[in-house]
Amino acid sequence: MKKLSVLFAAVMMVVSVGMAKAQKIATLDVIGVLNAMPEKKKADADLKAFLDTKQAEIKKKADAGQAKLKQYSEEAPKKTADENKAREAELAKMQEEIQQMNDKAQKDFVAKQDTAYEPIEKKLNDAVTKVAKANGYDYIMDANSSAFVYKGGPDATAAVKKELGVQ
Repeated sequence: MKKLSVLFAAVMMVVSVGMAKAQKIATLDVIGVLNAMPEKKKADADLKAFLDTKQAEIKKKADAGQAKLKQYSEEAPKKTADENKAREAELAKMQEEIQQMNDKAQKDFVAKQDTAYEPIEKKLNDAVTKVAKANGYDYIMDANSSAFVYKGGPDATAAVKKELGVQ
């Protein structure tokens, strides 16, 4: 019985030491913080204006194509087969141009979005790191997902790989 109580006392000491070294974890509503940043609001407005402009250009071209299609459809019975074939080729070319405009607009939007959000993300990450270090947090997790926003604690990757016998 005495050995059991000594063993219990030893286990309690180990557990209490382990608890003393417990990691400090915090959560952060990343989306909420981003949406509160004036820089993000301005970037969103700029991106929306850019996207609206591109969509208007594409719609204008598509409307012109629709009008031409309607005109060609009405005139088709009065035209020769060669003329109708040339008109079909012209409509196909317009459709291809519209698709290319759409693809380019999407690529331009993504590039503009990356450029606009990069300094905002850096500012947020710098603030998170500063707060984590000031408050002694080892980890900060996004409150809306299980993703880590800041990781300052130990990494067990090498130990797990060693245990599994993988490199």
